[in-house]
Amino acid sequence: MRTRKLRDIEVSEIGYGCMGFSHGYGALPSKEDAIRLIRMAYEMGCTHFDTAEGYGAGANEDLVGEALAPFRHKVTIGTKLHLYHHENLAQQIEERLDASLKRLHTDYVDLYYQHRNEAGVPPEEVAGIMGKLIQKGKICGWGQSMTTAEEIRRANAVTPLSAVQSEYSMMERMFEKDVIPTCGELGIGFVAFSPMASGFLSGKCQKTDVYTGDDVRRVITRFSPENVEANQPLLLMLQRFAEQKHSTPAQISLAWMLRKYGFVVPIPGMRREERLKENLGAVELVLSENEFGEIEQALSNIVIYGNRTDEDIAKLRE
Repeated sequence: MRTRKLRDIEVSEIGYGCMGFSHGYGALPSKEDAIRLIRMAYEMGCTHFDTAEGYGAGANEDLVGEALAPFRHKVTIGTKLHLYHHENLAQQIEERLDASLKRLHTDYVDLYYQHRNEAGVPPEEVAGIMGKLIQKGKICGWGQSMTTAEEIRRANAVTPLSAVQSEYSMMERMFEKDVIPTCGELGIGFVAFSPMASGFLSGKCQKTDVYTGDDVRRVITRFSPENVEANQPLLLMLQRFAEQKHSTPAQISLAWMLRKYGFVVPIPGMRREERLKENLGAVELVLSENEFGEIEQALSNIVIYGNRTDEDIAKLRE
């Protein structure tokens, strides 16, 4: 698989979002199946794996670490932390990192994100702490998630960011306005989570589908019956191009993203072997300039209904 750069960190063109192995999408696969899929992805050329301390209360990091242990130094791992209070930030961050390293069965992580920018915590202060962790060799680079262009610039001026991770797909393009251009200007990679819009762009979601428990689709408004119906024009467009390219809607979505920006790395979640092969297979799908232009034109004429917000996701804990 071709590679891209998150500043100085070389990663596969498509990475692996591992959250779904621990929570967020209903019934979980077995640990054995999850490890098998992660290792299969590596055999197919995927070398970047994304997790977080908050996914399954640390269980996801432990799973990812075990799966990648046989070839740890041939892959890159990104993980994340939340800051739960503002006191002793340097000590808090390093202790949380040490706990993640233990769960990941490694002595360093390639990319360490602040999961969200907490109010009252200057990005410059976090950036300075991350710079010291880089000097210690505990992390290779650092990043922010769901951040703003202003916060990116402030943090990057202290310790250059390797990556910014935020939701990005054909259904969620707000970061095209300023965050993605800022990343391009400053040489920062952009890691796109939910590039399939939580599976919507696969074209397999029905308005009669019911989501329960911790399934994030239960609270994401694009999955309401009325919005599934209202968003059919997007799926019909994808299906039309998929038929022309002898591919699938999911592959068209990923190929569009890879064609649009050379520094964007999508990290779809893939809990089934057929989805893994389908999504990673998108790297073989090349859109011509005319085809890309046609898709861009079609997207500009399609209204998207529903979105995903942190406030909605928080309702899962109520």
